[in-house]
Amino acid sequence: MNFVSIVMGSKSDYEIMKHCADTLEAFHVKYELIISSAHRSPERTKNYIKEAETKGAQVFIAAAGMAAHLAGALAATTTKPIVGVPMKGGAMDGMDAMLSTVQMPAGMPVATVALGRAGAVNAAYLAMQILAITDNELAVKLREDRIVKEKKVENDSRKIEVLI
Repeated sequence: MNFVSIVMGSKSDYEIMKHCADTLEAFHVKYELIISSAHRSPERTKNYIKEAETKGAQVFIAAAGMAAHLAGALAATTTKPIVGVPMKGGAMDGMDAMLSTVQMPAGMPVATVALGRAGAVNAAYLAMQILAITDNELAVKLREDRIVKEKKVENDSRKIEVLI
């Protein structure tokens, strides 16, 4: 069974990462969600990644703030795609997490999305796009979703637009 793994560095990340899980659920994509820290529970993190891979995890989403080493810890342990979601908070309000997530050494890629809710939702979409490479049903759902979004923009514009 293929699925997406969502790993959060702390419980405080759940309020934002719930939007990631909700997005996957909307497309009927299976996922696991756990809390595991690169710093506070490194063995748990390493063991979970290996276990999740054995069960069929195809993409890992890592959400962490401050030093944000979680995505890098996952990248060091698996060759599956990693999507990093930098979380707001700390003295730099997420800038430190963003820089930590985006600055991976060559050969240890982490795709980095936006801070906060947009990043959580985009992480789900990116994970689904990766899965859709080999899942035609999911690919169709994603294309249909784009059409819905396009029509919403057009409808919203019609309600307020002024054209000469």
